[in-house]
Amino acid sequence: MYFIGIDLGTSAVKLLLMDESGRVERVVSRPYPLRFPHPGWAEQDPRDWYEQTTAGLRELTEGIDPSGIEAISFAGQMHGLVALDEQDQVIRPAILWNDGRTGAQVRYLNETIGRDALIRYTSNIAFAGFTAPKLLWMREHEPDLFGRIDKIMLPKDYLLYRFTGVHATDYSDASGTLLLDVPRKSWSEPMLEICGIRADVLPKLHESWETAGTLREDAAGATGLAAGTRVVTGAADNAAAAIGTGTIGSGSCNLSLGTSGTLFVCGDDFTARADTPVHYFVHADGGFHLLGCMLSAASCNQWWCEDILGTNDYDGETQLIERSRKERLGRNRVFFAPYLTGERSPHNDPDVRGCFIGLSRDTGRAEMTQAIYEGVSFGLRDCLEAARALGANVTEATICGGGAKSKLWRTITANILNLPVTTVVNEEGPGFGAAILAAVGSGAFDNVAQAAGQLVQRGETIAPDPLIAEKYQKQYETYRRIYPAIRELF
Repeated sequence: MYFIGIDLGTSAVKLLLMDESGRVERVVSRPYPLRFPHPGWAEQDPRDWYEQTTAGLRELTEGIDPSGIEAISFAGQMHGLVALDEQDQVIRPAILWNDGRTGAQVRYLNETIGRDALIRYTSNIAFAGFTAPKLLWMREHEPDLFGRIDKIMLPKDYLLYRFTGVHATDYSDASGTLLLDVPRKSWSEPMLEICGIRADVLPKLHESWETAGTLREDAAGATGLAAGTRVVTGAADNAAAAIGTGTIGSGSCNLSLGTSGTLFVCGDDFTARADTPVHYFVHADGGFHLLGCMLSAASCNQWWCEDILGTNDYDGETQLIERSRKERLGRNRVFFAPYLTGERSPHNDPDVRGCFIGLSRDTGRAEMTQAIYEGVSFGLRDCLEAARALGANVTEATICGGGAKSKLWRTITANILNLPVTTVVNEEGPGFGAAILAAVGSGAFDNVAQAAGQLVQRGETIAPDPLIAEKYQKQYETYRRIYPAIRELF
């Protein structure tokens, strides 16, 4: 018995084959292009997603009896606007989560409609990456294309639609559209009116573990899977990653050091506020969560190493820091503001940009590399403090993502947040979470909590060192002064 998790990312789709015990049998990754037609814009062709996913599924299941695959499900990049016309043709390239063109629309929503009104309608304020501002931008700048819209969906839901013919999404992904009344789990009529769209262009809402449909004949032919295979709705990438790391139940927390950085805290009794820009979303387990999202995390280190230093030897750049860790951690005089593409949480400022501060004649590569790691972790600390202001009680966290493979970065994060951080044995967070949702949807488990409890295995825990954590606390107070000092420059 097998389950497939499909993680539709920004640079590639990653497909995972899991058996009923939680063992990952195979993983396949298929890239697709990311286009930047103007500075600050980011787009993809949804048809590329389908082509690479179907090819990846054929590769993933080669030699596997299709009848042994019980269900497939999805994790997906959030917020992207996919629009289809009456003939189910893609109207324009998808506008992605990291697209920054909607500054004017975000200001209109937050200032003219008003943050307090948005909190009443959705429990969230507007951010440049959300779907609703993209609709307003399209209505203003591409009115002819806007008038052709017959269906609106999120990236992973385009795959679901192509596979099943069902126009559906889940609550966790819908939460990031700024069109969902999160506490009531229903589309917000005031937001539909503001954006000028009809309710029938939006997908039907499901819980993440619910079956949306079954695989159509044409999709079966394209993927090599059996027609009629169960297709489970799936979840937003961060919610799926939380399932894949066992982040379920009030107070549980997951940190992700991926292209972006996130802090994900579960709970059912948070208070949404207009002055605290972390997101209040539905979780893939049926509850709720807070999400703090940094636009640049591990991508900061990639930029620093590959684009600036001209090296792929990430470990080599940290050797000097590793050898003198006790003397260096908490004592760096160089700070890095990780705002390479603007920032979402907690500043909601698409225009701010990153910088190094505190450089001197004795500053070397090691100090600047360390500052990259610390700047991202300080940003996560900003998100943690914002979540605490809304009622989150966090005492420990799991950690995942490419950056979490670095023990040094995990150690820095544990001490800056002053929390024990624990890895998970299976590092395929979103794809693994999607496979777990597929297993629940097939009836192999009673609920998401039971499935995650049995399938997720924890790895190494790094506890904060009280002396180092104290030094980082003082440095954090300095770091918090950087954004107010630089924001007017941009």
